Amino acid sequence: MENQAALGQMDNTPQKPARLYYLDWLRVLAILMVFLYHAVKPFDPAGWHIQNTELSTTLMVFLGFFYPWGMPFFFLIAGTGTWFALRRRTASQYARERFNRLLIPYIAGCILLWPIMLYIQWLHITQRGTWQGSFLDFVLVHHAGFTPRWFGEVGFHLWFLGFLFCFSLLGLPIFLWLKGKSGQAFLSRLVGICARRGGILVFVVPLLVVRLGLQPLFPLEHDWTEFFYLMTFFVLGYVLFAREEFQRAIRRDWPILLVMSIVTTLAWAFLALSIESFSPYTAPHTSKEIVLWILITTNGWCWTTFMLYIGMRYLNFSNRWLEYGQEAVLPFFMLHQPVIIAIAFFVVQWSAGIPVKLVTVVAGSFIVTLAIYELIIRRIGPLRTLFGMKGRAKAPAVQGQ
Repeated sequence: MENQAALGQMDNTPQKPARLYYLDWLRVLAILMVFLYHAVKPFDPAGWHIQNTELSTTLMVFLGFFYPWGMPFFFLIAGTGTWFALRRRTASQYARERFNRLLIPYIAGCILLWPIMLYIQWLHITQRGTWQGSFLDFVLVHHAGFTPRWFGEVGFHLWFLGFLFCFSLLGLPIFLWLKGKSGQAFLSRLVGICARRGGILVFVVPLLVVRLGLQPLFPLEHDWTEFFYLMTFFVLGYVLFAREEFQRAIRRDWPILLVMSIVTTLAWAFLALSIESFSPYTAPHTSKEIVLWILITTNGWCWTTFMLYIGMRYLNFSNRWLEYGQEAVLPFFMLHQPVIIAIAFFVVQWSAGIPVKLVTVVAGSFIVTLAIYELIIRRIGPLRTLFGMKGRAKAPAVQGQ
């Protein structure tokens, strides 16, 4: 999930290509967006692992805005990093790196962090009287069958790493094909379509095929529909940087993308409110629900590519904050949700209003997460490895000693 845009020299290439800093910024900002999303969830009527007694419809609307494009944006950015990574790695090197940077952190997080989050959730629902069984009973109630839902069942938010590792391996044959002669011919045809104004919207088609084809069969969260839908965004992230013409099309068509984003946001929100008891995790049964999914899918692509344009336009620079964020981004992601759950567990028991509790959860979780990263994870070699970080650089030897 790292953005390796132009990082170091390509094999057998004398020149060092310019780094696309905006992709680094977008990845860091995406992590912060996920942090804020989770920090607000205890006050969301839609429900979460820890839930306040008083809930806020306003916050639910705020979170709903991000639903169609938040995670798709995350995976699209990860896909762009794959294109840059494969420019200077063999397939086996790429697979080995993804094993070290994604699968090992996922397994480590499931062992170290999942039991903590699960136990606190069990305490919370036991106190609220919504669960009467023991902690062991609560552990054993988790089941998902042969589905990718297991990544979330035994990892909570770490499902993202599990998905991304699978996408990296499953997408590898596609990426290698795209680098070949027939793949390049296919990309050339797509370039021809995107040469026309608004042509960048052609990429909504495969997203609609996946969403409409699988949603009736696998509607649950993190099930096969979501798995292949997000994988499509991941692959499209690679495609967008396989040819410069796609990026030029995004720069040219940003007004279209912005207008489409706003219109589809208003349309899907209005339609969702008009459907009684609508849930994104149920199979569509009516034509109105099918139209709603078309709008949500289109909205996801438009906001995602518009945000990519924002990065291109305003964020192609580096500073010390970006350098720090690049190293901290994966450990921060892994740590943030258990910290939020732990702090929210106590805060929701206060006799205070939502504003006080919300500020406490957001600010407190951010500070504590950074503190754990800075004081523990960053400084201990084995933990750096388990949390997907590179080893600490060794000081150069002093000659003559």
